[in-house]
Amino acid sequence: MSKYNIHTKIESNVSAFDLFYDLSVYKTDGSNKRHVLLSVMQQPINQNYQTQSHETNETEDDFSVIYIMEITLYRKHGGKLVSVLSSPAKKMYTLGEMATGQTYSKKKRENVCYFEAKAQTKSVNDGGDENIHNLQITCLERTFVAKEYPIGSPNDPFDNKKIQSQIVSRVIRTSYPNQGGTSLCGPASFFYCLQLDRPDVYKQAAIELLIIGQTKIGTLEISPGDGCRHPKGSFYDNAGRELISGLDWITLAGLRDSENAIMSYDEIDDQVSGITVWGTLTKWFEKSGYEKIFDNISISHSNIADIIKLNSYVKQGYRVITLISAGMLKGWGEGDSSSKNHWIVWDQPVCKVDGEDITLQDGNESIELKLFSWGRVDWQTKKNISLNSFAEHVFGGLVFKPIK
Repeated sequence: MSKYNIHTKIESNVSAFDLFYDLSVYKTDGSNKRHVLLSVMQQPINQNYQTQSHETNETEDDFSVIYIMEITLYRKHGGKLVSVLSSPAKKMYTLGEMATGQTYSKKKRENVCYFEAKAQTKSVNDGGDENIHNLQITCLERTFVAKEYPIGSPNDPFDNKKIQSQIVSRVIRTSYPNQGGTSLCGPASFFYCLQLDRPDVYKQAAIELLIIGQTKIGTLEISPGDGCRHPKGSFYDNAGRELISGLDWITLAGLRDSENAIMSYDEIDDQVSGITVWGTLTKWFEKSGYEKIFDNISISHSNIADIIKLNSYVKQGYRVITLISAGMLKGWGEGDSSSKNHWIVWDQPVCKVDGEDITLQDGNESIELKLFSWGRVDWQTKKNISLNSFAEHVFGGLVFKPIK
């Protein structure tokens, strides 16, 4: 068990003598239980605008574990402390970053900021009412704007209230990442696992992407380009139903576009630019703090022994992500189902239809699998699919230890 000293810094043009802060550092696990590493209230800011150095509680966490740093800022007015932020400022850091003083960005916008207007107000017109004055305020442009749905449009997919509502539904697990008709199943699998294991990190990453257009999860930097932040195409079908939510575009397309050195992911119906190979998917997980336990991804299909091996990891609580042919899923139709074209996450082990475990001798037995795909966690394999047929639709899997 170890303790660490943590501090951060704010940006302000107000005298440091008049500024105070609450500082909280915590993480939230998959059960939405909060674990507090540090909590102090109404502390004075140092003259260099740094907070004081505060000792944390004891922890066994590795330096790669991600925490949320939350600051409430106060200004002294007439002997009273008045909160000056509309809501607490939050930022993600790994324990290693906090322990080594890396809790401040060179980009002013990414830090806790509080500024007061110092310029003297001027009359709107020299001969007019001297009680009417004009003060110019700079407002940053919104990061994500859809070309067909400008700001103010009733169907604007990136409306702040709409996105915040979608984030809440993810945190309480009434909805899950859904790539719709896009080829973003790889990013969807990654963000689904993050949603289960660290809902606070999922939420903070989405908010940072929405507000500043970039985020960092562990050492995974997500910074979509201009095209992705101003996508073309329709977000709705002819019946007015969402093809992909604004939240899923921000997170899923944002992540995929950050990896595209040549092609920009900037259209709703773009299939090629969204395809994710297993090396890239592995990198996303590992940079975010996941530990890879096992990998049997292959260009050829799996056998029954491979499926039983993956089952053993699901039973131990690991995250199992497999590359499949989507033809094994309900609703796919009866056409060709031999190509490797979809990523899924297993929710439970593969089992016989009566719930019993599978064995090497059960190749002709009908099986079922509860899995995550296309925004649903359900029993999604086709009815009466045999274990042999299932294995022929699976091309191995990636197994990760859930992050803490």
